Order: sequence, then structure tokens, then C-alpha cells
Amino acid sequence: MNMNSKNKTIVLGGGCFWCIQAIFDMFNGIVKTTPGYAGGHTKNPTYEQVCSDGSGHAEVVEVAYNEQIIGLDAILDIFFEVHDPTSLNRQGADIGTQYRSIILFNDDADMQKILQFIRNKQKNYTAKIVTEVKKLDIFYPAENYHMDYYNKNRSNPYCNAVIGPKIQKIKKKYNIK
Repeated sequence: MNMNSKNKTIVLGGGCFWCIQAIFDMFNGIVKTTPGYAGGHTKNPTYEQVCSDGSGHAEVVEVAYNEQIIGLDAILDIFFEVHDPTSLNRQGADIGTQYRSIILFNDDADMQKILQFIRNKQKNYTAKIVTEVKKLDIFYPAENYHMDYYNKNRSNPYCNAVIGPKIQKIKKKYNIK
């Protein structure tokens, strides 16, 4: 990854990290995506610990992006399109705090932009947006078998039933071939 002064990172959680990674990998300006865990209290958590709902961590994706190609507002717009920010501790059939809607920022200047985006986005929802917003403490990359999971396992029933339709929706909305 070529990280330069034009590149920033943000950590996003909105359900299964396989889906979030597959979606963001489709966009120009996304330099790298890494699934992992953040927002909890367990040091060096494993997938099993996160899934047990006891680590406090969410399944998240660290998104590195070139802000001259894709800005924070565009990233947040995509993020809010691909999950339900009004659903507390679940996305569809994925239930538990590890599936919560969460935005973890590195740059303090981004916090006000994120909060303003959510205030503006709230007008589009009747239910309250429950997305947690906080400064990133530490990001733990997931185990290797989670990396680029969707692209390596497209025939997996979960990938077909859950991720595939979301990808088609996003491709249509953003006119991606």
C-alpha cells in the first residue's frame, strides 16, 4: 500500500466485515481494506472471542483511502447505503454487539464531519440512527482466512445470499461495472 499524505484511514463496522470489505473494494480511491476487530476491551481478540459477544469488539474494516479521489462524505454515504444504521446490535440475521453500527476515526477533525453527516442523514430515517462514533483506540487485523473473504469464497451460501445482493444494489446505485 502506498500511504502518502493524501491517504487517510477510517474504521467502519456495519454487520459482517466480509460484506463491508467487498463493497469498499469496488471503489476508486480506496487504497486498501483490512477486516478486523475494534471498539472493545479484549487485547488481540480472536474471531471466536468477538463472536462470543464478550470482547466488546465489533467486526470492522479499516478503510485506507486517497482523499483526493474519494472523500469522507462519499465513504460515509456508501457505508450508510450498505447497512441499516438504525438497527441496534444486528444487521439482518447477524445478531450481537459485534455486528453493531460503528465508526472509529483516527483524525479528530473528522469527528465533527461524521457527526454532521449523521445529523443530516437522520432526516432520511424515521427510526433513530444508533451508529456509535468514537476515536479509534486500537485496530486488530482479523485472521488471514477473513482477508478478501468474499472474493475467495463467492460460492459460500452466506456470500451468495447476503453479500451478493448488497453488491448488486451498490453497483446499480453507483453505476459500477
